[in-house]
Amino acid sequence: MKFLTDLGINIENKELLLTALTHPSYSNEAGGANYERLEFLGDAVLQLIMSEYFYKLESMSEGDMSKTRASYVCENALYEYSKKINLIPYIRVGHGLDHTENETIIADIFEAVLAVIYLELGLDVARDYIYKVAIPFVEEKRVFLSDYKSHLQEMVQTEKKSLEYVLINETGPSHDKLFEVDVLVDGIVFGKGFGKSKKEAEQSAAKDAIKKAAR
Repeated sequence: MKFLTDLGINIENKELLLTALTHPSYSNEAGGANYERLEFLGDAVLQLIMSEYFYKLESMSEGDMSKTRASYVCENALYEYSKKINLIPYIRVGHGLDHTENETIIADIFEAVLAVIYLELGLDVARDYIYKVAIPFVEEKRVFLSDYKSHLQEMVQTEKKSLEYVLINETGPSHDKLFEVDVLVDGIVFGKGFGKSKKEAEQSAAKDAIKKAAR
């Protein structure tokens, strides 16, 4: 597929690559496998490659490495990497689901594609892929993690309104859950967020609320 061949990567196992690009909503309708198992592996491969990269920067302490790595493996970062390589148009979802702005789906599929590269071509090629796609963001010191909750709290306090985060749903196996959270301002839903942890989902919901408030 062009988004990979443009980077000099050719995956012969097209079926596996299609699986990586397939959301459960699509496989539920059309049958076949979806990206979930591959995403689990891809997450680990990404963590390893980024950990190795920051480890080689000998000036960084353990705490600095952890904090910095978190910024470049978070959902927002993976979404931006996917946009950069034009991955998003290749994602397959079920009818009625708009994935183009769903950062959770896009981030998961980025990791699933990385798993395919690792399985088919090995760690060296996977590392080279991440160095081409993600490391330029590191080198330009792009910031992805932002404390949206604190910013929203400041906005609400100014207007003396109440703020509450409510867990609406959690799906998936214990090792790979997806959390859905609503943020309520004075009892009214102002934003919705998704994440692999409650904390990440709350940040996503706060970000959504801030976006809507700015419109």
